[in-house]
Amino acid sequence: MRKLRIVHSEAATSFGGQEGRIFKEMNAMRARGHHVEAICQPQALLATRLSEAGFTVHTLEMDGPLNYLKGVAIIRGILRAGRFDVLNTHSRRDTVIAAAAGRLAGTPLIVRTRHLSNKVGSLWSYTRLPHCVTTVSDHVRQHLIDRGVPPDRVATVYSPIVLPPPVEHSTLRGELGLAQDDVVVGCVAVMRATKGHKDLIDAIAPLMASRPKLHLVFVGGGSPVFEQTQEYVAQLGLQDRIHLMGMRRDVPNLLAGFDLFALATQQEASGTVYVEAQASGLPVVGTDVGGVSEMFRDGETGILVPPKDPAALAAALTRLIDDPALRRAMGEAGRKLVWDEGVFSPSRLAETTEAVYGKWLAERGK
Repeated sequence: MRKLRIVHSEAATSFGGQEGRIFKEMNAMRARGHHVEAICQPQALLATRLSEAGFTVHTLEMDGPLNYLKGVAIIRGILRAGRFDVLNTHSRRDTVIAAAAGRLAGTPLIVRTRHLSNKVGSLWSYTRLPHCVTTVSDHVRQHLIDRGVPPDRVATVYSPIVLPPPVEHSTLRGELGLAQDDVVVGCVAVMRATKGHKDLIDAIAPLMASRPKLHLVFVGGGSPVFEQTQEYVAQLGLQDRIHLMGMRRDVPNLLAGFDLFALATQQEASGTVYVEAQASGLPVVGTDVGGVSEMFRDGETGILVPPKDPAALAAALTRLIDDPALRRAMGEAGRKLVWDEGVFSPSRLAETTEAVYGKWLAERGK
């Protein structure tokens, strides 16, 4: 397909999963020869990361009514001067500003990406302002269709993971004083109530009574849940068996020290952390919410359980904890899914994005 001029907008100033997806998407599309720029707030961490990576980043304040009016005018000028083929917005705030500007500027294709799994309120920023919508999972896509977005105007584009180089030796067990024959269940997730850290503790704590080699490791920060979890572990007297490592920047190193991965999340748009765990050769246990079921193959690379079902979660954990051969088989299947099939690779993201952009541009005669 022809090389496109694409600009992304994002109002958030923090850097989380959504901003990471934008960063990886822009890099993947640039690698395929497309020209890509961004529109962010001046204090946005995404703006800094993109600038450091060599992207052109336009900055403007997006908060408040006055900045809305100014922002529409400024972005309209950016779009006209840049002659962009595609404007891709990502949050409600930047959508109401940038997409409105795109309409005024006559931008050929305006796309809104929906990253979240929670229920959509107003459809205005999905139907009236953008021409089309992309989602991070089929679950999110179906929710928008159920709410009234026409099916031919919404497409799923899975978020990618950038595969790290193989880890020859994890420092995890040395840091925690764990033996090589200890069985380590690991969980990597920001500490929010909806991530189900307490559910995982409640499921695994009874198993620890009869399995002295069993440990649970949490990686991730976030007040006040981090402190609440620490207190709960202390109440159970399991400080020597349940370890909270806080926020870390060496997640692949830590994943390489786990025997299996488990996350009992109660709400998830996609759940790419399951993909990262499979890339490290780990079997996974996940809850059947949002797009989680699309991130791994139940019964082949991991085990899917209902949310808020401690008995089912405990049973899944027990199967993998007590069966090293099953762990190895599922872990190898997961590694092949991610590395060999490339379902969640940046290149697959770019190919899919090209396809949906091209289809929608053609349908609009652009």
